[in-house]
Amino acid sequence: MPKSNVIRAFDRDIRVVMRVQQPQVILFADVLSEDECDQMIERSRDRLKRSTTVNGTTGVDEVISNRTSEGAVFQRGEDSLIDRIDRRTSALMNWPLENGEGLQILRYGPGGEYKPHFDYFPPEDPGSWQHVSIPGQRISTLIVYLNDVESGGATAFPEAGLSVTPKKGGALYFRYCNGEGQLDPLTRHCGEMVNAGEKWIMTKWMRQRGF
Repeated sequence: MPKSNVIRAFDRDIRVVMRVQQPQVILFADVLSEDECDQMIERSRDRLKRSTTVNGTTGVDEVISNRTSEGAVFQRGEDSLIDRIDRRTSALMNWPLENGEGLQILRYGPGGEYKPHFDYFPPEDPGSWQHVSIPGQRISTLIVYLNDVESGGATAFPEAGLSVTPKKGGALYFRYCNGEGQLDPLTRHCGEMVNAGEKWIMTKWMRQRGF
């Protein structure tokens, strides 16, 4: 990632708020405008379905108690707004547009949480191979906060002792796979419980190859 305090990301300059060396974590301000955040929430409401997680043994997507959110996915280039946000987030993450998964929108209501997990597919899990055989491993994540949460809902890294409070329009970037394919277990993270209100986020995942 560039070392500058302001990064040009396709159509706007984005300010760096914080950097952590290990794990590699960067907090950005104003990645999406307030209007873009509101639009993404409203566009997602009719698409929401209970979120799933990959079963490490079978590779099948399952609903689990550790993840109590609803989600919706927008494919790359689905319309002009999605295309603009895809290009902006790809430029910010400094990775090819075609290597990105579709934008995922998640809603957590009161009591909603996602317990500690990895975004990458653990190589020791037999169910991972079918998800990485063509596009490769996930290498990095960008979480964009679409609203301010009344209470709770922080993104926390237990092993790193790091916690980030959601701020509308801001985004949290973290990378967990380097050029040699080594994975960083310090990026195990969680979405802490929402104590009041609701939490909306947009997630962008990048792969080693075209997705």
